Amino acid sequence: MKNHFLYVALWLIGTCIQARQSDVCIPVDLTCEYLVNPIGLDVSNPRLAWKLQDFRSGALQTACRIWVDTDSLNVVKERATVWDTGKRESDRILWTYAGSALQPFTKYYWKVSVWDKDGKSTSSFVQSFETGMMDISQWQGTWISDNHDIYYKPAPYFRRVFEIEKSVKSARAYITVAGLYELYINGCRVGNHILDPMYTRYDRRNLYVTYDVTSQLQRGKNVMGVLLGNGWYNHQSLAVWNFHNAPWRNRPAFCLDLKIVYEDGSIEVVSSDKDWKTSTGSLISNSIYTGVHYDARQEQKGWSTIEFNDSEWEDVIYRSVPSQKIVAQQMHPIRVVDTVNTAKLNRINDTTYVFDFGRNMAGITLLKVRGESGTIIRLKHGERIYPNGLVDVSNIDVYCQPVVLSDPFQTDIMILRGGEEEKFLTKFNYKGFRYVEVTSNNPIELVNESLTAYFIHSDVPQVGFIHTSDSLINRLWRATNNSYLSNFVGYPTDCPQREKNGWTGDAHLAIESALYNFDGITVYEKWLADHRDEQQPNGVLPDIIPTGGWGYGSDNGLDWTSTIAIIPWNIYLFYGDSKLLSDCYENIKRYVDYVDRNSPGGLTSWGRGDWVPVESHASVELTSSVYFYVDATILARAAKLFGKCGDYTRYSALAKKIKDAINEKYLNKKTGMYASGVQTELAVPLMWGIVPEDMKEMVAYNLAQEVVNRGYHLDVGVLGAKAILNALSENGQSEVAYKLACQDTYPSWGHWIVNGATTLLENWDLQATRDISDNHMMFGEIGGWFFKGLGGIYPDWENPGFKHIILRPYFPEGLNNFEARHNSPYGEICSKWELKRNKIIYTVVVPANSCATLYLPDRTGQNTPVKLTAGEHVFTLKR
Repeated sequence: MKNHFLYVALWLIGTCIQARQSDVCIPVDLTCEYLVNPIGLDVSNPRLAWKLQDFRSGALQTACRIWVDTDSLNVVKERATVWDTGKRESDRILWTYAGSALQPFTKYYWKVSVWDKDGKSTSSFVQSFETGMMDISQWQGTWISDNHDIYYKPAPYFRRVFEIEKSVKSARAYITVAGLYELYINGCRVGNHILDPMYTRYDRRNLYVTYDVTSQLQRGKNVMGVLLGNGWYNHQSLAVWNFHNAPWRNRPAFCLDLKIVYEDGSIEVVSSDKDWKTSTGSLISNSIYTGVHYDARQEQKGWSTIEFNDSEWEDVIYRSVPSQKIVAQQMHPIRVVDTVNTAKLNRINDTTYVFDFGRNMAGITLLKVRGESGTIIRLKHGERIYPNGLVDVSNIDVYCQPVVLSDPFQTDIMILRGGEEEKFLTKFNYKGFRYVEVTSNNPIELVNESLTAYFIHSDVPQVGFIHTSDSLINRLWRATNNSYLSNFVGYPTDCPQREKNGWTGDAHLAIESALYNFDGITVYEKWLADHRDEQQPNGVLPDIIPTGGWGYGSDNGLDWTSTIAIIPWNIYLFYGDSKLLSDCYENIKRYVDYVDRNSPGGLTSWGRGDWVPVESHASVELTSSVYFYVDATILARAAKLFGKCGDYTRYSALAKKIKDAINEKYLNKKTGMYASGVQTELAVPLMWGIVPEDMKEMVAYNLAQEVVNRGYHLDVGVLGAKAILNALSENGQSEVAYKLACQDTYPSWGHWIVNGATTLLENWDLQATRDISDNHMMFGEIGGWFFKGLGGIYPDWENPGFKHIILRPYFPEGLNNFEARHNSPYGEICSKWELKRNKIIYTVVVPANSCATLYLPDRTGQNTPVKLTAGEHVFTLKR
């Protein structure tokens, strides 16, 4: 064993030395299923990927070889038996495992060797992935709960004592829950995830999470503890979406297997069964929607430790399995990602304090306080304050329908035990807020440090960066990302306070902004599985996903539920990975076929239309029909990709039929106007490829004039906001697009920012009386447009994943420097410029194993294509 570690250490040292050499190509950033060294995988053919670290001009992978084995030393020595691809003459960096059948509960090691453009080979570090259950039949535990019904408020606590008499080699805890949970071993919480497991359609699919708990076990007595929360499973608070009537609703329950492998090779599984005991405690009420109520006087101190006396605890009951599909949660989890300290504290009096955190966010709060026993403290979270300084939730509580006034919206309630300083951290809930009003029925003394906010979201890596000489652009980009992350909590939501719903339209409208800035594929793959769970046999989808039944109404049409096609297609564009598109292919087909059956002429009015416009109202039939065309086009391209020739012919013809029908009814070929000629009616057909090639210039000019005539201001809703900047900048009107994007008076994106917004809003009008959440992502396309309209970075659908990059940068007057970086599957793409003495110094970096086509204006104003290989390229242009 010592020789084994010495061999690995020497190999690592040698590889590090190689990596520092400028003429070496090193495979780096290895992932399995887009995660680093994941455990608890359920897929039988996981995807393995890497990037090349090679800074030389023209860097290229000419061949590769992958080794996979259960013995790490075999992999180090390059003699794997589980899977050895052999040397493959290929530049591919994404491979699907195709070796021996993977076994459950098994750790696999892997590495890759690559050959560079000169035929020299180097190898990566050894990485790993570990399988989980692989099948529902592997579970040994039973689903258990306490003996209370759905109306009982206090959260259930569970514990189980067990003994370990041998040395532990490894231990894994596998837990699946209907509801939410926290897992404890020997008094310590396991892991740093929050709001696990992710929300699904509970009666059709449940997720389990795997933890490495080897270090938390001890010889002798041990105890496991589980605390369950309601989440969306047992929605006790009422709102308009009827989650209280969801078909799955029940008291939270869980199933757990603790699999212990001893040093002698023996295995023991400690599971959820009748040996567990249950009680209640200090968490007297919890709602994912309204808040958490905590009575410190009822705390059972040390309830998850060995020393605790559980003689008064009750027996558990067995419960039926919520669904027959229990699969691994293979995604970036929700975590506390940022700690936000108080920016300003307003002491109203000795029982009322208002904390201002200086930014809007989705999050939780930690209160530290002293007071008399029985003191009731309320923490009211909101985005706004009244003129008198108190927190105003009137813009976000409009859909809450409280059964009792004791469950106030976005408000936590803490009852003090008394004596020493007490701490209260929100569990099983999160809120959207900037301000917190803390009130008490007895005098308390609070200071800035008494309350801390934590920004929570799916912990997806950031892959996009924008920095410019214009502070408004920088702030707008940050605000867009803050809104996106605030609404990315295991699935994309509309807002983190009023609804927390997975609105489909909001998600696809922001998908490019999302993927330019964050590596969110794992979350989107989970959410599209939710789509497949929710789709009706006839193809119809609800416009919030998951749903307890709400959303299958008359407006859940193409401008919203086209997520089923648009998101898988964009994942394919940005990652070069067709798996999600393949998984959803039949669902897209059923969806398009449903619309086709009900719209034989090619036009449809099924949809919500251009939601929350400034003034004008676009034709719903026009915009919905355009999205019908988009879906049919994606389906045709997917059919071609997957070799489905009949489908390709059929849906290509359907797309043409829709396009012709739209132009026949809505395009005035003499004037170049669509419908009544408002901004959305011109922008949507232009962006999505409806406009005939010979008329694009005229339609784009009309759109530009409409914008200019309004003083470079917007007059669009969500569909127009998605399209307008792209329609302009991609059709010869980049200067108008830039001035529109940088506008700072009403109505515009910038108007929010100069008025203090740190996230994007739901309404252009700051004084609106409805649709006025201050943290929405539905107008968030601008965050992606910066990469496209200014940085000029585009994926190529014929060479996706940025294998081939299309570069069309724009250098507007008044912007002295600009930088856009995107960490693509091949590595970082950089497009930047700086103005020096009336000359533009433009620099582009193409990552190794990729190439690009750059379009720069020549002396005649035409865009001349320049072919670029990997490496850094610098151009000097006259202003």
